[in-house]
Amino acid sequence: MNRRHFLRSTACGFGGLALNAMLARASAPHFAPKAKRVIFLFMAGGPSQHDLFDYKPRLAKSHGERVGVKSLPRGIPVGTDKFLTLGPVAQFAPRGQSGMVISDLMPHLHRITDDICLLRGMQVDNPAHDLASLQFHTGGFNDVRPSMGAWVSYGLGTENHDLPSFISIQPGSDVRTYGSAFLPAAHQGTVIGSVPADLKTPAIRFLDEPTASQRREMDLVQRMNRRLLARSEQDAQMEGMTQSFELAFRMQAETPKLVDLSRESKATLDLYGVGAEPTDKSARACLLARRLSEAGVRFVQVTLDGWDHHGDIRGALPKTAAKCDQPCAALVQDLKARGLLDDTLVIWSGEFGRTPWSQDLSGTAPIEKHGREHQPESFCAWLAGGGVCGGLVHGETDEFGYQTVNGRVHIHDLHATVLHLLGFDHERLTHRHAGRDYRLTDVYGEVVREIIA
Repeated sequence: MNRRHFLRSTACGFGGLALNAMLARASAPHFAPKAKRVIFLFMAGGPSQHDLFDYKPRLAKSHGERVGVKSLPRGIPVGTDKFLTLGPVAQFAPRGQSGMVISDLMPHLHRITDDICLLRGMQVDNPAHDLASLQFHTGGFNDVRPSMGAWVSYGLGTENHDLPSFISIQPGSDVRTYGSAFLPAAHQGTVIGSVPADLKTPAIRFLDEPTASQRREMDLVQRMNRRLLARSEQDAQMEGMTQSFELAFRMQAETPKLVDLSRESKATLDLYGVGAEPTDKSARACLLARRLSEAGVRFVQVTLDGWDHHGDIRGALPKTAAKCDQPCAALVQDLKARGLLDDTLVIWSGEFGRTPWSQDLSGTAPIEKHGREHQPESFCAWLAGGGVCGGLVHGETDEFGYQTVNGRVHIHDLHATVLHLLGFDHERLTHRHAGRDYRLTDVYGEVVREIIA
């Protein structure tokens, strides 16, 4: 009996069968899906759309001048007229056959513009980092709700019973962004805190070769768990813990070779920028995301931070963009080359955007050292693969880049669209909790059909 068969056969006791049943839900997708899996590239901090994706001639022309009261867009905060207009920190130009206008700060993204769908009218409801991020990940910011990855795991189950269905790479400190809340605990994200610089070092700890003695220890623990669960009748946390034990045991056989990035060719490592600066850290995370998705993980979340530029945006933004541009673009190129992009949905976004006016933290700095404030009213995100239209720009903001004038995509709409691409009616993918049916989109959300291929 080979090792893989041994692990699968011995891991099908109480925990193994329960996990398989829970991760492969009885209800199949509501209709034929366009995507089978998701990679969510989260740019924590709020990338500035005015310097990357949404060029506004008015900002360039009026750089350094008081915003004033003439032609101020509706809903702008009181006192804004005293702020200084801040023009883009880099040049913009049409890219690709689609002519999508993108900043010089994203030279690698230029190569995949015909594969991405750019959303210029994104919106969330809160200007605070933590709450906007929480809403982006869970659909709400007033209470604890399951994360987007947990909902996808709950709806689709797993493609590989030896791996988690949801993995979060280098997330922040807020566990709610990858938690399962009231969904069964098996759907919470497995965390990879960092991807080691030594490519042979496992990204997940404690993945040594499983032994027969470990199997005996596992059987003993599971027998004790079954007795406890029999007394408590139904305990989601206990069930989740039991399933996690079995999954962890099986992962010891399957995962070490999966997270060994040294198995990749030099051409692939160079494509992502592994081993080079400033891309190395982001490159390792994005490459691991591709490997996990290819192996059957349904939802991989990668957090790339450093986008919170309240001061010196001219000096800081180019550095952050240089860290992330090549790895993110390489991920799309790599998926496409392997025939995986068609059924893998890639999402790139921060929790919100930045204002068209400047912010001077010191109160005395010259405008060349100013940054930008938070802007949840409108910002940019892009999608690739998974059934979306490549080379498409959806949404438009006013001449000031503040309010969306057409093609608004609220975060609830994005969530509804993601679920739709995965084959689910967002109003029907629900879970009963505290006397009501909950869903990712709360009581909102419309599928953005204009971006679907």
